[in-house]
Amino acid sequence: MRALAPWFSLVKFGHSVFALPFALASAWLASGGPPAARVLLLVVLCAVAARTAAMAFNRLVDARFDAENPRTAGRELPRGVLRPAAVTALVLGAAGVFVAGAFALNPLCGRLSVPVLAVLLGYSLFKRFSALAHFVLGLALALAPLGAWVAVRGDLAGDLTPPLLLAAAVLTWVAGFDLIYACQDEAFDRARGLHSIPARFGVARALALSSALHGATLVFLLLLVWRAHLGWAFELALGGAALLLVWQHAIVSPADLSRADLAFFTLNGWVALALFGGTVLDLHLGKGG
Repeated sequence: MRALAPWFSLVKFGHSVFALPFALASAWLASGGPPAARVLLLVVLCAVAARTAAMAFNRLVDARFDAENPRTAGRELPRGVLRPAAVTALVLGAAGVFVAGAFALNPLCGRLSVPVLAVLLGYSLFKRFSALAHFVLGLALALAPLGAWVAVRGDLAGDLTPPLLLAAAVLTWVAGFDLIYACQDEAFDRARGLHSIPARFGVARALALSSALHGATLVFLLLLVWRAHLGWAFELALGGAALLLVWQHAIVSPADLSRADLAFFTLNGWVALALFGGTVLDLHLGKGG
């Protein structure tokens, strides 16, 4: 386990809790309950593999900047704990597992896997030329519930409003919390010519935009309640998620970003888990369970 620890740290394996619960929630909605075991396992495999490839690629292409930034200089590549060639092999291997898993799900998932992978990897380069990188990251994670819906249904027929609303909620949620995280590097990004909304417009405006985006997240989820005919269990989970979103904005300010990691990692992880749990319980109760 000691040998594997740097690899898990490199890709922040525990942060799979951000996208994976929404992919699973979408799979439950698409099937009206628990999806088939084979589909469920492949969805989990694809989600973890895609995120591993994207995160390892991000660390690889940002290694020079990470080494120069005091906040990130202790990461595995700048410290020499892992070699670039080994991380490149991880990117290629994880990408291959993702594509193979997508084809194993169904032909449409297989055909969509390569453009999806392009978005996931492309995010890591976007910060070099556009402050909209936060929204590209949101789009990358928003593809998870869309992909899970196609994994279960096998096509794009029928009413796509529920997965699109869920994807819109994920996009605004992720972009919002990434803005909080990026505020920590405002001065560094500006000095190195990297693009971010905090570097371009300042921390105060970035945090205000983050709040607005999370307000939009709640609107999209309320629309999902109506469109997917969800009941009190999901509504209760949504209420809890709303409180967590309010809390994360209460603990950060332009004058104090010391708890940005708590807002970014811990609270948002609970948001995702709460909404997934609410979805599962709601569908279970709706079937008379």
